[in-house]
Amino acid sequence: MLDATLTQQLKAYLVNIREPIELVAALGDDAKSKEMGDLLNEIAALSDKVTVVAGSDKRTPSFMIRRIGTDIGVRFAGLPMGHEFTSLVLALLQVGGHPSKATQDLIQQIKDLDGDFAFETYFSLSCQNCPDVVQALNLMSVLNPRISHVAIDGALFKAEVDERKVMAVPTIFLNGESFGQGRMELEQIVARIDSGAAARAADKIKAQEPFEVLIVGGGPAGAAAAIYAARKGIRTGVAAERFGGQVLDTMDIENFISVSRTEGPKLANALEAHVKDYDVEIMNLQKAAKLIPSKTEGGYHEVVLENGASLKGRTVILSTGARWRQMGVPGEDDYRNKGVAYCPHCDGPLFKGKRVAVIGGGNSGVEAAIDLAGIVAHVTLIEYDSQLRADAVLQRKLASLPNVKIITSALTTKVDGDGDRVTGLSYKDRNSGIEHDVALEGIFVQIGLVPNTEWLKDAIALSPRGEIEIDARGETSQPGIFAAGDCTTVPYKQIVIAMGAGSTAGLSAFDYLIRLPAAEETAQAA
Repeated sequence: MLDATLTQQLKAYLVNIREPIELVAALGDDAKSKEMGDLLNEIAALSDKVTVVAGSDKRTPSFMIRRIGTDIGVRFAGLPMGHEFTSLVLALLQVGGHPSKATQDLIQQIKDLDGDFAFETYFSLSCQNCPDVVQALNLMSVLNPRISHVAIDGALFKAEVDERKVMAVPTIFLNGESFGQGRMELEQIVARIDSGAAARAADKIKAQEPFEVLIVGGGPAGAAAAIYAARKGIRTGVAAERFGGQVLDTMDIENFISVSRTEGPKLANALEAHVKDYDVEIMNLQKAAKLIPSKTEGGYHEVVLENGASLKGRTVILSTGARWRQMGVPGEDDYRNKGVAYCPHCDGPLFKGKRVAVIGGGNSGVEAAIDLAGIVAHVTLIEYDSQLRADAVLQRKLASLPNVKIITSALTTKVDGDGDRVTGLSYKDRNSGIEHDVALEGIFVQIGLVPNTEWLKDAIALSPRGEIEIDARGETSQPGIFAAGDCTTVPYKQIVIAMGAGSTAGLSAFDYLIRLPAAEETAQAA
């Protein structure tokens, strides 16, 4: 199961195990059980603190990592390889007593949670968002004996997935009831089950002194702005709904100059680690609701958060990014995560052997159709324009696939379903005006991005598309307020461009600050 490289890496990690652990295997006679047994034996052979014992469970194959002589442990139902291999390594270490890198405040908050919490997470081995959820819940179950967690490979337990109507990953159940879907950070999960967390976070933010540079958004642009501002030695803060932004939802990154290939979550972690090298106040899980520009040049701008708290900055850099554009047709919202999906890498394996549609003929849409064609029974690609807009090499690849149908000049008009899941869609031929129905089980929407700027209306100038209008220095229509990244009028939405724009905004904010009249600056600070 493990190649030579993985074996050496794992052996190096396992020396950090402090307490002996056992791998309690619930195996059958099937091929997957044999693979799991081989994997567990290979792991045990790498450390004298790891043993394999037989056990039983309602899910086969599965195994529990348990600290010997205790109830501390986590369970995997399925083989945690692919993106989940890191989850396996961390579980081995943490059950074995190796400390987590989470903050001490957060660790104590988890330990203090009062209640019995039985979590189940359905994951896909190709999902780059699933490991964060699996790792967060595993850690919680290690820290608090009243919390348990089972990570379940949805592709391996299809009958269970169908019965519980799981059509997106990660999907989390708590005590048998639906808890959430999609990427969630450890802090988010803890905040949802800790009733007093939001109020405490708001109180902490209210106590913050004003910043010289306040950055809203923690994606590549926000991270770059924070680093450049902090390096100038000025008080810098970042308020982010989720640090990393849309990069967290990106699978493969192959155009980040000087790095041949990386993955979104890996890059996002590196961004956060780099920002933390400097004296930057990071306020995560904070969504901005309103911007109140200063009425005087050099005065403090105010950002009001959804939790009611507010932050002030003498300069503000807006880097709120963008989100997937929706079709805006009847049924789309009703069947979101019930067949309507936006991440083919994450959710594609759940539609194995089924019929799906991809909406959008750009690079993202065609790449999604190519990927899905290797998993599903049939792909129908629907494009509004009279021709596909993807690169020629991608179009040639798509055209060579036998289970793909391409429909152009088509306007999707409705998503159909039976109340529980998608059963089809309707589209109108833009040439003839005739309506057509397509029977299918999944719809993957890939039609571009929408800037996260609704909360900025009436505060600064926005383009007709809702993008923040900026000049070459990243300055907006309001003096002292700058913007960078995918939320702006910069034409190309790319990670490397966002980083450059964030750097520009950070430098521009500093330049603005040092040019403020000294007397006015002193008066405002007083």
